[in-house]
Amino acid sequence: MEFELKKLSPDAIPAALEKAKRYRLLNEPGEAESICRDVLAVDPENTTARIDLILALSDQFGRGVAGRFDEARSLVDGLTSGYQRAYYTGLLAERRAKAAHRKGGIGCGPVTYDWLRKAMAAFEEAEGSREGDTSSECTEEVAALRWNACARKILNNPDIRPEHADDHPSIQDDY
Repeated sequence: MEFELKKLSPDAIPAALEKAKRYRLLNEPGEAESICRDVLAVDPENTTARIDLILALSDQFGRGVAGRFDEARSLVDGLTSGYQRAYYTGLLAERRAKAAHRKGGIGCGPVTYDWLRKAMAAFEEAEGSREGDTSSECTEEVAALRWNACARKILNNPDIRPEHADDHPSIQDDY
């Protein structure tokens, strides 16, 4: 069965993006994803829609919806700001870590640890690349807050450790 999707009016974009944010807050990331795709079909360079789509896709990590990480990563690569690329790379890794930890199972601790360390490295990169970026989320503090959240996740969960703990320095060594 084929359907031709209806086009969104360019004038409707701001209200549509507000609805997408609302759907994310209501834990309906699939609805937010659909709206963001409609906005990007009309305005492919809309950074807000791109970021909201990245977030909506990452909200679905661990829900059995395949391909979300790869698509979100591809969208991050298309961001023009170096800060945003680093920050959202970190956010994707952090959310992937949390999804792995929620899933549990044998080996989830080291997998979670590796994803959290990737996130922390990306957040550190974001801290160093914010110069010249005036976007509202572009502050050193935002990336530092995310870095701290990852560190606390490791510190507060004894199962989140490197596969071979002797091969890696303690997270506390990074302070």
